[in-house]
Amino acid sequence: MKKLCSLVVFIASVFLFTNCKTNTKTAVSSSKSENWIQLFNGENLEGWTPKIRGYKVGENYNNTFRVENGILKVNYDEYKGKFNESYGHLFYNKEFSNYTFKMEYRFIGDQIADGAGWATRNSGVMVHGQTAESMELDQDFPISIEVQLLGGLGNGDRPTGNLCTPGTHVIMDNKLFKNHCISSNSQTYDGDNGLLLKY
Repeated sequence: MKKLCSLVVFIASVFLFTNCKTNTKTAVSSSKSENWIQLFNGENLEGWTPKIRGYKVGENYNNTFRVENGILKVNYDEYKGKFNESYGHLFYNKEFSNYTFKMEYRFIGDQIADGAGWATRNSGVMVHGQTAESMELDQDFPISIEVQLLGGLGNGDRPTGNLCTPGTHVIMDNKLFKNHCISSNSQTYDGDNGLLLKY
């Protein structure tokens, strides 16, 4: 059986609040037969390893990833207004296969000043990818299969839950897809409201 190499939370230049603590406990208590495993302890980054472009594995540059009031947050307030393509990823330290991943997420605040336009309210979960330790120092994104999470921009359609494939391709219905992203048919979620993702 193939194993998932690494579960990664991708963060572009956005604010992403992920509240796994409350919802995971609810899921565990309401469906014990499904054997839910809580990945985030609600207190700190134990079990997770950051890898930010240009910095060594494990270095949480500018306190990018943090836990406040039981919520896992990504924040750029210590970047002094300069993002400098410091794309960050948070890797879970165990491997999985044949699983369902559930999390609640939301985007809040404004884009950091020099963040790329495409990265506005753009994050994701790499459900299959390379390990943090195998990434190059200046590598932007891990080779992976990503569930792309997008927030609406207040004008037009912007579906979330898309499939993106940095550094690789996928085969669906016996056909090779070389597109970087394949859009889902989800609705657009504007504003700072949260959304429960189950994948």
